[in-house]
Amino acid sequence: MVSGAGLTGSSRVTVFVMFGVVFGYATHHLDARRIGDVAVVGPLTPGVDWGRLWQMARHCGRPTAGETELARWVLTQATRAFVCGSERIAQFHERGWTLAPGGTCVRFDSTYANRDQLWTGNMTIDGLAPDQISERHTLYPA
Repeated sequence: MVSGAGLTGSSRVTVFVMFGVVFGYATHHLDARRIGDVAVVGPLTPGVDWGRLWQMARHCGRPTAGETELARWVLTQATRAFVCGSERIAQFHERGWTLAPGGTCVRFDSTYANRDQLWTGNMTIDGLAPDQISERHTLYPA
């Protein structure tokens, strides 16, 4: 994992809940082609740190999983929320977002779920109401 710098962008955004925590999933473009080669995922729930996302991945993944496999698990959950929408709270075609400094970046050896990299960190998304990002009751704590 590479320590991540902060990032601000405006792109497609999905807001979803997983194990009671609300997360944001956005795409970021590294060049003018705007192909969304970077997945950006982070918790939106106040008081929840981005490390919780990796705890969930470790808890739900194989005990011997390495960072790339854990990153794939994270991206799979975000993609599932975007495509299936079963735990989706909101989806926006274009919305501003910020990823705070101090997160992590994993570069995949080959493209996974149409993304070359996963950046995680504490995230905020413009215009969300407090009830949209508050922690939810869950039967399956991770």
